[in-house]
Amino acid sequence: MIKNIAVIRGDGIGPEIVEQALRVLDKIAELYGHTFNYTDVDMGGCAIDKWGDPLPPEMLKKCVESDSVLLGAVGGNKWNDMPGYMRPEKGLLRLRAGMGVYSNNRPAKIWPQLANASPLKKSIVDKGIDFIIVRELIGGIYFGEHKTEDIDGKTTAIDVLTYNEEEIERIGRIGFETARKRGRKLCSVEKSNVLDSSRLWKKVMHRLAEEYPDVQLSDMLVDNCAMQIVKDPSQFDVVVTENMFGDILSDEASMITGSIGMIPSSSLGATACGLYEPIHGSAPDIAGKDVANPVGTILSAAMMLRFSFDMPKEADAIEKAVSAYLDAGYRTADIMSEGMTEVGCRQCCELIIHNLRKE
Repeated sequence: MIKNIAVIRGDGIGPEIVEQALRVLDKIAELYGHTFNYTDVDMGGCAIDKWGDPLPPEMLKKCVESDSVLLGAVGGNKWNDMPGYMRPEKGLLRLRAGMGVYSNNRPAKIWPQLANASPLKKSIVDKGIDFIIVRELIGGIYFGEHKTEDIDGKTTAIDVLTYNEEEIERIGRIGFETARKRGRKLCSVEKSNVLDSSRLWKKVMHRLAEEYPDVQLSDMLVDNCAMQIVKDPSQFDVVVTENMFGDILSDEASMITGSIGMIPSSSLGATACGLYEPIHGSAPDIAGKDVANPVGTILSAAMMLRFSFDMPKEADAIEKAVSAYLDAGYRTADIMSEGMTEVGCRQCCELIIHNLRKE
């Protein structure tokens, strides 16, 4: 099978972790007889430096025309003082909108080998951490009107939060369908005691629930959800929520698993062309030092094989290779613990490739 992948190496540690993921994909191609063609795309701070634009139109075109996109990370202190429309993160928002990927799916699953790395008490971790946050990705306050103006002599900032029924319904269906494939429990998170947008969200979710009688729907206010994630994460199977709430909760959920360096994510829309990336940032302070953890990016590549390319056996092979790497006691600096063997970014990848077997 031939697949064309747009590759955004990005900023900071982005280039080095993406390089390791490509090495793993190349090994998968060798084992299974596939061909993966890579097209480099500039986005983020590197694109600002090169083109004066965080995502030039021709770069977005390459992404849209690909079979899927693999992204490292963007941003860094170098560009912090840029105006809002020129910040590296603006390129990411435009990429999501341009690709029409409205559903971000982020697993929060603790690897048994890393149970001791979780900041939660052992009694909580032992109950299990294995849930998915389905986040609406191209609506809400991040894509609403943003302006700062003088009102009655006072500098006033305005950010507009808007959702319509169609936007809520399409992400709601992703939540229900995901729950149907897992434990058939869906928790809808909003702030309906305060926000009109959340009251509409709740209304649409309950209407959809009538179409999914096999899925147990519950409602939870976002502040309570933030508490419950650290109190008893085992209660969750699938969580569906709006853009800003999902941004915050998914970061919280990733930290209870022990390291954000281990967590992949996928962003999907109406087509199989998806955006795959680890959840961590660009970490410019460790860029180029060969200490970054590439596993989140490697697992993101596995998600690409599974969800966009219909290659479940290949995805399973990568995940099993990562598990074998952890079983052998190897750890990058972010998850290092007593009795383990510390390795760098490149050696981590080499060890995972060594464990790759055709399923």
